[in-house]
Amino acid sequence: MSRNAEDLARLIRDRAGDAPVRLGLILGSGLGHLAEAVDGTAIDYADLEGFPHAGVSGHNPRLVIGDLEGQRVAVFGGRAHYYETGRGDAMRLPLEVLRELGAEALIVTNAAGSMRPDIPPGELMLLSDHINFSGLNPLIGEPSDARFVPMTDAHDPLMRAGLKVAAEAEGVTLKEGVYAWYSGPSFETPAEIRAIRTLGADAVGMSTVPEIILARFLGLRVAAISTITNMAAGLSDESISHEHTKAMAPLGAAKLEKVLRRFLASF
Repeated sequence: MSRNAEDLARLIRDRAGDAPVRLGLILGSGLGHLAEAVDGTAIDYADLEGFPHAGVSGHNPRLVIGDLEGQRVAVFGGRAHYYETGRGDAMRLPLEVLRELGAEALIVTNAAGSMRPDIPPGELMLLSDHINFSGLNPLIGEPSDARFVPMTDAHDPLMRAGLKVAAEAEGVTLKEGVYAWYSGPSFETPAEIRAIRTLGADAVGMSTVPEIILARFLGLRVAAISTITNMAAGLSDESISHEHTKAMAPLGAAKLEKVLRRFLASF
């Protein structure tokens, strides 16, 4: 753990209290309002030296520490993407801080494009696995042998099972699928979508995979959920844009909040 992470964790405890955090949550585009459900303390990323500026519209760059459904959580209202800086490890420091605060697990959310007609816009997809289609890795340059992280069960089976039980209890459809990380910021071409489908992907997006790799490197259990905002390029006649993503994300966000609340109540 870096010295900066220890210093930042100390600063956060001074503001939000010493109780250890149980779980972290990273919010994707258009999902920032979920942080408002937390009863706790909000700290701007600007007050946390080294945290990303999270300059993508639809993200709220604040860390909220507090209680949600009886669990002490840390909610990241925004993330840094590879396409903003060219750095795959842009979220390493925030996740180191999360670990330093005592967390044992992380749930990552994102907005994604679907390649499956049975998971249309407005639905959720639980990630069963992922494909690092970009070929980039946030651990490039890490000098220790800890960089050789096994990824067989990167998407924690017990957490996935718990999320499926929570979804069923809330009457929310939560199908599983494979997420492909495409670096962005341009959207994929229809030919690229055909290629990714051939490789076994069910949804595509521009985030999440670096955070999962970093979290496993740090010893955190991980699960991830996509809010489907559009069909991927070439699979419908809808116009794909970031504005469209932000407009569609709230359709799945209400379902996502129900699932997360139910999951946390029994975590």
